[in-house]
Amino acid sequence: MTRSPGSSGEHHPTGAARSSADAVPADPAGPADAAGPADAAGPADAAGPADPVEREYELSVISDLVRRTAAGHPGLLLVEGQEGIGKTTLLRSLAERARAQGLRVLEARGERTGRQTPFAVAHALLHPYLTDPEEGPALCDAPVRELPGTVTAAGRTPYPVGHNNVVGWPEGTYDVLAELHRTVRRISRSGPALLVVDDAEQADPASLRFLAHTARRLSGMPVLLAVSRCPETDAPLLDEMATRPLSSVLRLRPLTERGIGLIARRLTGRSGDQEFLAACLSATNGIPLLVTRLLAALHREGSPLTAAGIARAHLEDVALFGRRVVATLHQQPVALRAAQAMAVLGDGAPFAHCAALALLDPAVFTRAVLTLDALGLVSSPPGTEDWYFAHPPTRETVLADMSPQLRMSTHLRAARLLHDGGAPAEQVAEHLRASGTTTTEPWARTVLREAARTASRRGAHEHAVELLRHCVPEDADSVDDPALLVELGLSEVRSDPEAGIGRLLRALPLLTAPDRRLTVLTALIGAMVRTGQVPRAVELLRIRRAEAVAAGEGPAGAHVLEAHLLLTSNTSHRAFRQVLDSASFGLDPAPDTAGGRALLAARAVISVSRLDGVAESLAAARAVLLHGTPPADAPATLGSAAAVLLYTDRPDEAETALRRLLEGADVLDDWQHATLLALCADAYERQGALDRALAATADALRGAPAEQTDSCRALARAVRLQTLLDRDQVAEAAALAPCGPVPPLEDGWQWNELLAARGRLRLAEGDAPAALVDLTEAGERQRAWQRLSPAVSSWWYWAGRAYAVLGNMKACGELAEEAVDGARRAQLPCALGAGLELLAAARGDDGALPLLEEAEAVLTATPARLALTRVRIARGRALYVSGRTEAARTVLREALETAYALEAHQLYATARRALVATGARPRRPVSRGPAALTPGELQVARLAAAGDSNVDISRTLFVTQRTVETHLTSAYRKLGISGRRGLRAALAADDPTTRAPGDGEPVDR
Repeated sequence: MTRSPGSSGEHHPTGAARSSADAVPADPAGPADAAGPADAAGPADAAGPADPVEREYELSVISDLVRRTAAGHPGLLLVEGQEGIGKTTLLRSLAERARAQGLRVLEARGERTGRQTPFAVAHALLHPYLTDPEEGPALCDAPVRELPGTVTAAGRTPYPVGHNNVVGWPEGTYDVLAELHRTVRRISRSGPALLVVDDAEQADPASLRFLAHTARRLSGMPVLLAVSRCPETDAPLLDEMATRPLSSVLRLRPLTERGIGLIARRLTGRSGDQEFLAACLSATNGIPLLVTRLLAALHREGSPLTAAGIARAHLEDVALFGRRVVATLHQQPVALRAAQAMAVLGDGAPFAHCAALALLDPAVFTRAVLTLDALGLVSSPPGTEDWYFAHPPTRETVLADMSPQLRMSTHLRAARLLHDGGAPAEQVAEHLRASGTTTTEPWARTVLREAARTASRRGAHEHAVELLRHCVPEDADSVDDPALLVELGLSEVRSDPEAGIGRLLRALPLLTAPDRRLTVLTALIGAMVRTGQVPRAVELLRIRRAEAVAAGEGPAGAHVLEAHLLLTSNTSHRAFRQVLDSASFGLDPAPDTAGGRALLAARAVISVSRLDGVAESLAAARAVLLHGTPPADAPATLGSAAAVLLYTDRPDEAETALRRLLEGADVLDDWQHATLLALCADAYERQGALDRALAATADALRGAPAEQTDSCRALARAVRLQTLLDRDQVAEAAALAPCGPVPPLEDGWQWNELLAARGRLRLAEGDAPAALVDLTEAGERQRAWQRLSPAVSSWWYWAGRAYAVLGNMKACGELAEEAVDGARRAQLPCALGAGLELLAAARGDDGALPLLEEAEAVLTATPARLALTRVRIARGRALYVSGRTEAARTVLREALETAYALEAHQLYATARRALVATGARPRRPVSRGPAALTPGELQVARLAAAGDSNVDISRTLFVTQRTVETHLTSAYRKLGISGRRGLRAALAADDPTTRAPGDGEPVDR
């Protein structure tokens, strides 16, 4: 690489050559860039790099990142997109801009063949700056070994030979990471730098760990770390980097017709008409690589830019690759058979399986792979059995060349081969599904049903239906296995309710086992309620009750069905209103049976939300939790009882019940797990355990894109938003909040909470009118859903705050009085304390102190530490205004200490300002000793001191082992110890039982 003007960088080696997916073939008619911009002067034959087209936003982002880095700030950039979308081109533009700003540029690239060499990509990236073992200290003291392709000037790599818990990682991995990070720091001290890693998902695991390690420690360094990746790859460390606050993520989209026209003008001097652009977009799907190849072919042949020319050129250029592959393979019959087997089984399939499927001797198959490698169709590192298709279209081309009959039969043989080899049911089932046939063989049905059950547990009901339908002939009535009909119907009611209802109704008369009939009836009632057929569900319940009486059975089964009807109605407002008109909410069922407990919990959670019979509902919920156990009772039963505790201002009891359920339940589907985690996070947030609330919501939202949020994850997002605002992390909250309108009232009450959380966010951003719009709409929705208790949701508190900001104290007071009245009648202490505080704010200085004193007295007896801190700040200010300075300081000190312990940054800043206003001089919190530990660090340290392992601690606190390690490392540093042996004595030195967890003892003079 030649040095560009203004660049401080020099030649830097890369981890691998550029892959063909992002590279563009050289063409004398135009630049080699896959997506260059338009050139108004005609064909692009001018020298110099060109910016990619339709990447204006992306270019503005990278330009801003470069300017910030040049000014001394750190940056983190992830570029995501499919093969050929232009990731490499964008990174090339980033590098050019960095050089122009005087940044030192270091580049590397991941490649599959280097994945077994630890730190190969990291070494390639930092190679010129790594310490030579002959001239200075090595990265660690262990012996060094030679790594192919990544050697130092002395001919060795400074990496130790030993292995840790990950194959191929050195024993001194952390030492290596630390030394590499020091190298990055040395580079940054000589000036701003850009580190670029292309195709990072193909990097070796150790280098990925280095990238994540560096991303966590960019603060204070003028370094911009930029990586690109394909989004469909499994790379948890890259996923973690994308979630860091410093991270900017650019997801590249295909080109539009306008962009294709710009490239056409650059390459050929003409942009073509609208019909041509549409045909080009259809032929290439807007992939810049394919667009450039197609346009280059047209220009080479002198073809006109017309739709007809596109069709011919597309066949002659883009599809030419496929025809050449087919023609080449048909000249090599043995290689063709091998390629067909490999295409069916997919990249990386074991040689033995591929050879058996191709009906080839292993030695013959190995020679065929070498032939395919020589032809450039398959890449297989020498001396290994690892392989993959060199180009993504190759596999599709080989499969398309197979006749439908051959493809179906090969998939069937692959399924049997994998099944006999002990492959997972999901892998075998995919081949059975790809065969497109209905199977009657017992082994195949067993595999499909097992894979469908796994898919259903993940919430992938449509996929489960697709698998099970391969077991059922078109004439479903001829199925001789009622259990199979039931399994298919249970999956269909989630994805195609009408079909599922019909199938389950046909299966019901064939069932004799009471438990199985109850399962089917429960699914039928749930599906009928979700589709608005409440009268039909009620009639089915009536028939079941009559059958039970006639058979002399107890009411337990009918209780389970009625409970399911009540709880399912929460998914549809119309169904909920119909259920309210027809259901009874008496709390008379006895809690001595699972059915009685289910109905008791369902009635109690609805009653307490309506502010009806709150004390009786609380007693019923406690009875359910006392008699029920996770194995014996449905998660919905125990979860509803825990929600009653939460909605009666007993968040500590609710937390205990929810954690017991999450730990003890045998099977939880994704929807149940996310809902229980959201409720648990709500309990944490109400108690001020903000770290644990964030961890629980992160777990609930894991793997769920924001644009695909369902109702249960809407609740988790709402709690996470509230928690981030408690921590004063407004920017992170804004990134999580929905931008457009939330789903309508009909779609579930959980969206009301998300709307309220967004209203609070807008209030924190200083937009009180917009906040009031969201909060009042949330209140109207809550009333429509009969969620009238002030302990259910905090929308009314933040609406009152918004009214106060706008000067409408009357409206603020009305909301507060309504909440106080309801909380007094229902004995809801947390809601009462918050309501009294809001009422004091509405009344101003006159009469505020008695209200705040009552609020503090009420909240002191509860675990609601955030609400208590707000009340103490308000009371301290009121005391100071009334001339009682010393009393004000005492109260404000308590508020300051609690806010610090909770890591509630906004409340801490508010309390500190109020304390300073009284003339006090608060000192900074101590940074050493047990008092310096955060709540999360203290919890982990106490468990570790008691002898729990990292695995046990992670399970107890619902956090990852990595989080446990991080907390322990920080605790060791603050306590001045080197390991677990000193924990017990260090914690005992401060007697942590005398203070709240994590209090850092901020004091003042």
